[in-house]
Amino acid sequence: MSDARPAPSPVQVGLIGLFVTAIVTAQVTASKLLSFGLPFELPLVGGALVLPGAALAYALTFFASDCYSELYGRKAATVVVNVGFAMNFVLLVLVWSTIEAPAASIPGQIDLAAFRSVLGSSTSIVVASLSAYLVSQNWDVFAFHWIRDYTDGEYLWLRNIGSTATSQLIDTVIFILVGFVLLGSTSPSDAVALIAGQYLFKLLVAVVDTPFVYAVVAAVRSRKTASATAYSRPE
Repeated sequence: MSDARPAPSPVQVGLIGLFVTAIVTAQVTASKLLSFGLPFELPLVGGALVLPGAALAYALTFFASDCYSELYGRKAATVVVNVGFAMNFVLLVLVWSTIEAPAASIPGQIDLAAFRSVLGSSTSIVVASLSAYLVSQNWDVFAFHWIRDYTDGEYLWLRNIGSTATSQLIDTVIFILVGFVLLGSTSPSDAVALIAGQYLFKLLVAVVDTPFVYAVVAAVRSRKTASATAYSRPE
């Protein structure tokens, strides 16, 4: 007897893949601090945006989850968030098993101390990220659907920006305080600058990605195939 359930669409698989790839990438790139000069001074930030290297990768997770929430519903989006959470533990196991495994003594071997220093530093980042992740990602899904219900399904731009703006603020504060202050050596004053810089960047991404959210949602809902029909309406 054949399975009558439709196969996941390429967009559905792509959004899940983007979400998980971005969240895992964020963990291994967050320890590098980036600095982008500004042509003017901003309160708390100064003349440059200083933010963790994971800022763009993590911002993409909210783009993917908002698209997924709109297309497939709150329950399905919550499943994706929980899978992403589990993948952080897989990352830790794989990274530390590689660090602790015996190294080959051959020419061209990389500096093992540097390898441990770079990848091992991601542990505190992962701990901070997990602390922020559960709160911010679940809040994002909740806020997205609360705004959707409150506006009777209108104003996609409002729920995209509103849910992302609030969840990114929650995520940024928890992530910086845990990863860079409690488990790191960043001073409170520098942490404030990091929080402000990272949040401004994420807020800008939330605004810029809104047309792309519209494009993804419109593309899926305009498809006339049975598969697209089955997977393009929220629960």
